[in-house]
Order: sequence, then C-alpha cells, then structure tokens
Amino acid sequence: MKLGMGLGYSPAKLEIPMDDILAAEEFGFESVWAAESYGSDAVSVAAYVLASTSTIKVGTAIMQMQARTPTMTAMTAMSLNALSDNRFLLGLGPSGPQVVEGWYGQPYGRPLTRTKEYISIVRKIIERKERLVHEGYHYQIPYTGEGSSGLGKPLKSILHSTDDLKIYTASITPAGLRCAGEVADGVFPIWMNPEKFDLIGQYVEEGFQKAAEDKSYDGFDVAPFVPVAMGDVDFCTMAMKPMFALYIGGMGAKSKNFYNDYAKRLGYEEAAETIQDLYLSGKKEEAIMAVPNELVDECALIGPPERIKERLQSWKALDKTGKIGTLVLGNANKKSMEVIANEVF
Repeated sequence: MKLGMGLGYSPAKLEIPMDDILAAEEFGFESVWAAESYGSDAVSVAAYVLASTSTIKVGTAIMQMQARTPTMTAMTAMSLNALSDNRFLLGLGPSGPQVVEGWYGQPYGRPLTRTKEYISIVRKIIERKERLVHEGYHYQIPYTGEGSSGLGKPLKSILHSTDDLKIYTASITPAGLRCAGEVADGVFPIWMNPEKFDLIGQYVEEGFQKAAEDKSYDGFDVAPFVPVAMGDVDFCTMAMKPMFALYIGGMGAKSKNFYNDYAKRLGYEEAAETIQDLYLSGKKEEAIMAVPNELVDECALIGPPERIKERLQSWKALDKTGKIGTLVLGNANKKSMEVIANEVF
C-alpha cells in the first residue's frame, strides 16, 4: 500500500504547505495531489510542487475536463512529465453541473461519454502512433462544424513523451466507477470504508470486464481520499463534520448530488436526506450536527496516534487482498503523516 498526500483546493488565500510536502517525501510517500474547484487551479500548484521536490510524484486530483480541451490537457501533462523526470500523474474528472455550467459556462453534457473521449484523445496524443483524428459526441478533431474555416488538419505532437503516464479519474457513482475500470489507470473515491470495499470494487471490476485489454487490480490504483485528524476523538470528529456536511448537503442540487447518493449507499440514507434538507435551507450548523459520528469514523482516520494505528489495520487487511493501491491522506500534517507512515511501512 502506497501513501499520498492530498492538498485539496485553496481557500481565499492560496498557500502551499511545502514543509509538510517535503516531510511526506522524506517519509516515503509516493505522491502528492493538487485540486481545483473554482478558485486556484490544480496545474499551477502541481508545477510549483514538482519544481520544489525531487522524488515524490505529483498529480492532479482533479483537473476539471470542461476547463480545458483534451489536447491542452495532454500538452500540459507531457510538459510537466518531461520537466519532472516522469513524476507527473494526471487526474481528471467531470466535476458537477453547477460548476461546469455556472463557472465554466460549458454544457455538462454526458460526463461518462466525455471521460471516455477525453482519455482516448489524451492517450492518442501521448502515444504519437498517428496524427490525431477523433469523431465523438463531445469532441471533433479536426473541427469542421459551425464557424470552422475548413483549414484544420490532423496533427501529431511535436513533443515526444513517455507512454506510461498514469491517468486517474474521480468517481463514486456506479457508472463512473465502471468507466474508470474500463479506461483509466486508477480512481479516486472521495471517501471509503475499507470494510465496505465492494461499494467501490464491484463496479470497478465490471469496468475491467469491458476494457479493450485485460485489466485487474495489478495495474489499477484504487486511491481513496482518507481525511486525517490527530487528537481528541470528539474534537476531531466535530472538526471533520463541516466537510462531510458540505459535500453531502451542498455539493450539488437536491436532484443531483453524487456525494449524497454515496452516503446513502454507505448506509446513511436517512441522515443524508436530513443533512441535505438542512443545508439547502440555509441551516448549515444544524446540517453539520446531523452528520453521524459513525460515518466520519468509518471513512476517516481520527483520534490520538494509537487509535489511528488501530484504525489503519482495516486498511492493511484490505491491502493484503491486492485491491487497494494508495491512501491519499487529506488534512494531514507532518506529525500525523509520520505516525501513519511508520505504521504502514
């Protein structure tokens, strides 16, 4: 089992915790991941971290696909990979309709169709086997539609790149997990109970069956985000609840919130309904209090060091099955990363 460090996306002021990142590199962490929503972008942060480190891999979790054409993403990935001695990892995702249409001004469209087209285009560019041609629902290359000059021609990347660049997607929906298993090299579930792996794994495995090549967990990285808070259990639990409430209650409309649906699949259907109703009606404090302690505890690592070590045993047991790849630790600092690294390694 490998360890990763999740940076999340920035609050009002962009700061990169380089001391903690360098500590993670020293402790033997495999990767560090930059995020974006509608503030700081993931690529700038990833480039900064790559330039400030020497061995740790740096990825995007995630680059929002509608923010960039697939060719621009491929160019970015190849450039960062070339400049970092092949330490870049590409994480992609469709985000959600509120951000895509409300921030980027793009149609949300068909997210899974977009994901498959996007990854196909990126892989073709990196492989450089032939000039790029793509005819799909979301992307037409060369473009010949409305407003085109008719002068576009198929091109091949000037820059050569290693063809082993790993591509991850972010998903927790059954269809999204199938898509990841089919076309990606890894997937980020936002939370996971290691004792309920089948909520993720059964759909990833269905995706393996649809892949063009033979696929298994041997070449696929299930990399859940695992929030960390070390200290008093009650205090740490309460510190986690605003994040759970935000995602379950406010990350999406009433009719389309993937995180709310996932909380229900984890076994918290009534709580998920309550959290969403409270959050969307403006009662955010009440929504936070409605987050079950049990939900936080089963998906996060919280408490004093000995308790965190104890809670890691379920992850280590899952690791023995070969189905888990990387734990991407969220909100971790130097002290908690050292405790976890010593237990895992």
